[in-house]
Amino acid sequence: MITTKQNFYTDFKVVDIQNIESLFLYSNFVSVKKSFYLRFALSVILLMHSVISIFSGDVNDFGQIYLNGLGFNPVGIYIAWIVKLIHLLSVPLIWIDRYIKPIAVCNILIFILGIYYVHWQNGWFVVGGGTNGIEFNVLLIFCFLNLMYPKVSLHFMSKKKI
Repeated sequence: MITTKQNFYTDFKVVDIQNIESLFLYSNFVSVKKSFYLRFALSVILLMHSVISIFSGDVNDFGQIYLNGLGFNPVGIYIAWIVKLIHLLSVPLIWIDRYIKPIAVCNILIFILGIYYVHWQNGWFVVGGGTNGIEFNVLLIFCFLNLMYPKVSLHFMSKKKI
């Protein structure tokens, strides 16, 4: 009886890590490329709202004075810092296209609570017909929804009527 020696390694494929990494980077690049302007605008807004208020100390005043005054005492300052850190952490995650849904949900909740506690009593307009209204937060909410769900299919609009 003649037996052939089978090579143990023939069942394994050699995987080039650089190709997998480049494929990963390319797939992320394509999705980032498709929504570049949206990601850029959200990044600038989130950075401006977080970095500036952190360095100016406004985040502490917002927490200690405003939020504690609304009844969040003694955790107002912690809530304010959590909001700013979520905004700050969101920026790199938006650009590497990771954890988009969790950061979008967190930011949407922040904007909804901002509408409820800060902007609702001022009406719709940020400027023009009023000041400090809800329109900017509504726009940001829909921007994050678009980031989460870039392809929306409206089936009811595509059906042909008989």
